[in-house]
Amino acid sequence: MKKMAMLLAAAVMIFPLIGCGGKEANQGAAKSQYADSLEILNKVVESYDENDLFAMYGGDQQNAVMDAPGKFDISKTEELDFTLGLPADQFSNIEDAASMVHLMNANTFTGAVYRLKEDVDLDAFTDSVKSNILAKQWICGQPDTLIIINVDGRYVITAYGQEQIMETFKNNALGALDGAQVVTEAPTV
Repeated sequence: MKKMAMLLAAAVMIFPLIGCGGKEANQGAAKSQYADSLEILNKVVESYDENDLFAMYGGDQQNAVMDAPGKFDISKTEELDFTLGLPADQFSNIEDAASMVHLMNANTFTGAVYRLKEDVDLDAFTDSVKSNILAKQWICGQPDTLIIINVDGRYVITAYGQEQIMETFKNNALGALDGAQVVTEAPTV
């Protein structure tokens, strides 16, 4: 009887610890210090040296913002693919997006940030986006480089464009954003 009481007491003491540990782990994975995708792109743009900043528009075509990143309406799925390179199999995996595109030519620079839904496989998402962008048929010149950056496990930045602009963007993103890591950096050829 004493053994049974001791085992029961031990189980009662351990059970709350297991529950608390699991709860914290799940909450930590879902949280981000960033409010939305637009905040991330704004932080990157704010870190630009005036000489490196380029004329841009942000957001989707219907709600375009001049000279700044903009919120992208994720219900515009055709535009998500055509303009930003997000493949159809990933539309349902995002809950927020923002973009910035070079005014001269989208192939000169196009950048997007996506907030992933909580249980989305980051590697599968980035592999799908990479394959889709690299398979694009370019009309007005081909971009040099594709970069995909993981920001704290919840946000993904995708960008493609001219090599020098991409290098500056990458360095600014990594310097301005806590927890940012390059997942992919590849030529688009």
